[in-house]
Amino acid sequence: YKELSTLEVSAANPLRFLILTACRTSEVLQATWDEVDLKNKRWVIPAERMKSGIEHRVPLSKEAVKLLKSIPEHNQYIFPGVTTNKPLYGMAMLLLMRNKGFRRDGPHPAYVPHGFRSSFRDWCEEQSSAPHGVIERSLAHTIPNATERAYNRSDLFEKRRLLMESWATYLNANLK
Repeated sequence: YKELSTLEVSAANPLRFLILTACRTSEVLQATWDEVDLKNKRWVIPAERMKSGIEHRVPLSKEAVKLLKSIPEHNQYIFPGVTTNKPLYGMAMLLLMRNKGFRRDGPHPAYVPHGFRSSFRDWCEEQSSAPHGVIERSLAHTIPNATERAYNRSDLFEKRRLLMESWATYLNANLK
């Protein structure tokens, strides 16, 4: 994460934002300025752009707000591509990771942007005291059991805000 903040390439900021928010690549790349409320530190992804088809409110950490404030609003997309009124190319973050040599040993040696969601999930389980439901809602996962889903409708936004702030603190303090 820290290395990304030193890079002057178009895919570095969206990858940092993806890591900070634990969102999917398409959600980040298609993010528009009208979805973001910097004052209230939240990003609302419309239902039509979500895998679940349900609107997702994302609490923005101080670090995520700082990152967004550093980006000029010259386009409807937060992370614009080279073509006018188009988002950054979908493979841009993956290519950045490959070009930087982000690899690991094993049968699947290449890291991918989506893997940061797994990293976030692992960190939540190992380093935070967040309940399972808070973690799952942070990842915009739906409750599989229909009965439980009917009675459990909160998105636990304020609890997720605390979790995302802790995640951002961890990224800044502990990663090289």
